[in-house]
Amino acid sequence: MTDKEYFQVKNKLLEEEIKRKAVKGKLSCSAARKIAEETGVTYKIVGNAADRLKIKITDCQLGCF
Repeated sequence: MTDKEYFQVKNKLLEEEIKRKAVKGKLSCSAARKIAEETGVTYKIVGNAADRLKIKITDCQLGCF
């Protein structure tokens, strides 16, 4: 598996997790942070993935997203 393929798979899994935890197009900040920590990516990557999916991060506690 090439690096590009690895990151495509990881990105797809990240997007699936965001969609699974989102409710009515929204994802809480705490859920977004937990996804980042569980998948080993930065908060910014989770935020960018949520933006691509048109999912809004709500109830932000730290201003990470």
